[in-house]
Formats: sequence, structure tokens, C-alpha cells
Amino acid sequence: MHSKIYNPMKKIDINDFKFNGKGKFSIKKSETKVKDFYEDKEEYEIALKSLQTELDELQEKMFAHNRYGLLVILQAMDAAGKDGTLKAVFSGVNPQGIKIYSFKRPTETELDHDFLWRTNMQLPERGTITVFNRSYYEEVLVVKVHPEILLNTQRLPAETSDNLNTVWENRYEDISNLEKYLTRNGIQVVKFFLNVSKKEQSERLIERIEDPTKNWKFEEQDVKEREFWDDYQAAYEDAINATSTEQCPWYIIPADDKKNMRLIVASVLAEKLKSLDIDFPKSDAARQEALKGLIHKIRLQDKN
Repeated sequence: MHSKIYNPMKKIDINDFKFNGKGKFSIKKSETKVKDFYEDKEEYEIALKSLQTELDELQEKMFAHNRYGLLVILQAMDAAGKDGTLKAVFSGVNPQGIKIYSFKRPTETELDHDFLWRTNMQLPERGTITVFNRSYYEEVLVVKVHPEILLNTQRLPAETSDNLNTVWENRYEDISNLEKYLTRNGIQVVKFFLNVSKKEQSERLIERIEDPTKNWKFEEQDVKEREFWDDYQAAYEDAINATSTEQCPWYIIPADDKKNMRLIVASVLAEKLKSLDIDFPKSDAARQEALKGLIHKIRLQDKN
């Protein structure tokens, strides 16, 4: 039995990490490390377990209520800790109520459709949580840093791609409209940018090289992409400023400490689910009486 009682929600103010589009978001002014929300490993594990249990209970209630769904978007630079965060935060949630999609380079079939098509195909059903590990935001991040992708592979009409600035502005607008549409239809959207420092990223990439058990995580392309660090930072800043709203804000999560990051992400999700008007369906007196009558029938079946 744990010797400590810990309520993480008393320590973490999720509004400290929320950007709702008011003012100007600056990635350079955003922290990649904050004071720990735990004293030691034991306290961290108690806090995380508490949040995992809470998320599981809230998801079950949302599933039974069947009016809302939750889309969770994780965006980050390489080695920021997306996979580990997903594993830690959702490990206690009933697998039937959650789906996780990791979007890689678009296929030929996907390139034959609009840029939102492949992600729209995987949007959550009511009562469920869907997590996008990377998402449609790649179309204003990777593609913006490497516009040759858009010009050479995305098959847009010439009149559409002639002015790249217009392309990005249109895509920001399309994304914002999609998220507004989803929210209006009961699909809540929670967006996380896991903000890792360049120094911390380099240490994690080197660790993947030096530790043979982590070599599978390392791709040579990760080193090449680091050459575009400043371009990616600018692209993230632009995207966050253009698509943050009161209904669908971005949460900028300091990612240099993985434990802190996981506790903050889990806290944001728990608070979001608690903000929804969800509950288990209630049966009326007649229904309860009918169900009680079945108890006798079940017991009779056991005797046969």
C-alpha cells in the first residue's frame, strides 16, 4: 500500500500551459522545463496512477453517455516523448474506448485526396477517445518547412499553389473550421505541443544511438531534420497562433522532463472530460422494477 496520499490536480494549474489565441504566442518565451510537480519517483507514480484511474472512469462515463467524443492531437519535434507519453497517460484506459493513429508519409491513395482526407477517416466515434500521434498539422509544419513536398507530390492545381503564403493561410483556416465543426457536433479537440529544447533533443537522439535497445527508434533523417530546427520552430509558432481559439486552444507542454510532461497532459485530459456534461444513463422507476424482476428469472436458470 502506498504511504502517500497525493492529488495532482491541486498542484497543476492547466491554464498555465493553455494558449487560446489571445495575444501572441512566442515559442522562444515558452518554457521547456518547469518545477517538478512531484517530489520523488514514488510520488510521481502515485500521481500518474491516480490520473490513469480517473481517465478510465471518465472515458467509461463518456462511452455510456454516448454524446461526446474526444480527439487528442500530439505534435512535437522528434524525440520529444510522444510515444512514451501516450503509453503512460492511457495505459489505464479501457482499450475498447481508445484508438491511436500514428500518421507517417502519405500514401499514393492519400495524395489523391485533399490534405484532411486521411485524418478525417480516423476521427473518433461518440463515446471514444482517438489520439493522433502527429496529425493534419503536419501539412502546415513539415510541408511548410519543405514546400517542395507540396509542389512536387501533392498535385494541387497551379492556381492553388502559385502563392505559398496563401496556401498556408488557407490551410490554417480549413483546420480551424474543421475543429469548430467537430466541436459543434460533440467531438471535443485537445491539442498538445510537446515543447522540447534543442539541447534535450540532442541528448535523447544520442542516447538512441548509444543504447542498442533504442537503435530501432533512431532514424538518420532525424539528424538531417535538425538542420531545420529554426524553421520548424517558426512553423509551430505560426500554426499555434493561427489555430488557437477559446474552444480549441493549444496546450504548450514543457517536455524536457518526461514525468512532468505526462502529469500535465493527463491533467489537461482529465479536466477536459470533467468539463463535459456526461453521466451514466439513468433508468426510471418502471425500468428498475422490470430489471429487478429478472433477478428471479436468472436465479431460476441457475437451478436448472
